[in-house]
Amino acid sequence: MLTAKQLTDIKELQCACENGEPFELKLNWDMLQSREENEGNDFFHYEEGKLVGFLGLYGFGNKVEACGMVAPDYRRKGIFTKLYRNAEKVLKDRGTSHILLNAPSNSESGKEFLRSVSCSYSFSEYQMKWEETPLSYKDDVILRLSTPDDFETEIQLDVQAFQFEEEDARDYNERIKRENTDQFYIIESNGISVGKMRISHLNGEAWIYGFAIFPEYQGKGIGRKALTNVILNEDKNGFSIFLEVEAKNAHALKLYESCGFKAYHAQDYYKKE
Repeated sequence: MLTAKQLTDIKELQCACENGEPFELKLNWDMLQSREENEGNDFFHYEEGKLVGFLGLYGFGNKVEACGMVAPDYRRKGIFTKLYRNAEKVLKDRGTSHILLNAPSNSESGKEFLRSVSCSYSFSEYQMKWEETPLSYKDDVILRLSTPDDFETEIQLDVQAFQFEEEDARDYNERIKRENTDQFYIIESNGISVGKMRISHLNGEAWIYGFAIFPEYQGKGIGRKALTNVILNEDKNGFSIFLEVEAKNAHALKLYESCGFKAYHAQDYYKKE
């Protein structure tokens, strides 16, 4: 695992990079704090004992995301390029072909680096917060905690909704269930398992991840009903509610906005070519 000092150094560097900026870096802290030993996914650059550059690799099924940062006073010195080249070598040795580079949508330094490498825009990921909106429970859609018997359903949802390779979906689900203390839910409609979502609780906040509905059940209002019921439950329990979702355009956010979510941060993802 990363040492306590490394984690502290990363957090201090993140604060320095975000200070005065209208964005937040996405460093997947849940994954940083649960790294398995000798994974080789984290790259550090120290100068005079101070961490001034960091890049992390994060595996999600058949894709790897890369995100990093350099302290403002140390930019344009080739530090991030060096970190990135080292990460590229590791990914090449692993045979990784699906690589996504991540930068906040309004980070000028991030976009400047992306222009220097061969990549193309893929999608944006939005962090959204729920603002109190009149909603009512929908009895015809229920959420129940996932059991081991639901594992194959969860695999197929990742394959069909998130384009995972099946083997990667199995590895990914086994890992997140081993490493996380989140709550994993199955969405049911008319007694049929049609979707899933994962909820994380931390510091008074409820975060919704991995929200997916099988394609053949999309467009029937099931997703909105499931999301509505979750919102009402989490709000009743006193949590502020957040959502992380991928979208390729503003229209794709309509479902979440109709339930009261407002985007406050966005990360752009570029596919390495």
